Amino acid sequence: MAAKYNNNNLVQLRDLSDKFEKSTPQEILSWAIVNYPTITMATAFGAEGCAILSMLSELPGGKDVRIFNLDTGYQFPETIEMRDRIAERYGIDVEFVRPEETVEQMQARFGGPIYGTNPDECCRLRKIEPLKRALSGHEAWITGIRRDQTPDRAVAEPIEWDSRFGLIKVNPLAHWTRAEVRAYIGINDVIYNPLHDRGYPSIGCWPCTHQVAETDDERAGRWLSFAKVECGLHVKP
Repeated sequence: MAAKYNNNNLVQLRDLSDKFEKSTPQEILSWAIVNYPTITMATAFGAEGCAILSMLSELPGGKDVRIFNLDTGYQFPETIEMRDRIAERYGIDVEFVRPEETVEQMQARFGGPIYGTNPDECCRLRKIEPLKRALSGHEAWITGIRRDQTPDRAVAEPIEWDSRFGLIKVNPLAHWTRAEVRAYIGINDVIYNPLHDRGYPSIGCWPCTHQVAETDDERAGRWLSFAKVECGLHVKP
């Protein structure tokens, strides 16, 4: 079904997405599960991802969705531990998708870590390329991005064509705010990464993620020394 949505009929897809603007995330997810049998989801175990996993656990067919985490080799221990917590609470198994090279192999090839000198290449090797492989063979993928996070995400639609990876992209929280995500987590007792309570509103790899003040932009702690707020997974070509 995904093949019908391409650059030649984006208007049709936009019309479909517009119908979901006032829908709940659960309604968007339910529709996507039914219409895309091979749908998958990438999660970094952030607040948004945990909220979606909670929703999926309660939806028909939700637990059958393939869920994966891009394990870069640089994730916080608290993030890695979320996999077991998710499985215990929701009965959802999250697969770790890893780069072709280990951290040690990559650093040996470059003569040391490159996250401090060339973070774009580091993200490409440890996130973007593994994601391409993980999405192969799938009709659609689910993300936890919100429009109010970054300029690139400000144009996200509930349902859209992902021209970078060549499949449908489902963003059930696109129209939610950070406050709405927090409220959902609180009301539904959703488990979440404990780093959120320690000044990390946005959590990525430990070398490129820093604590920020509650009043700071939620992605202000990412790649502090660079004009960079995206790893590249959600940047439109």
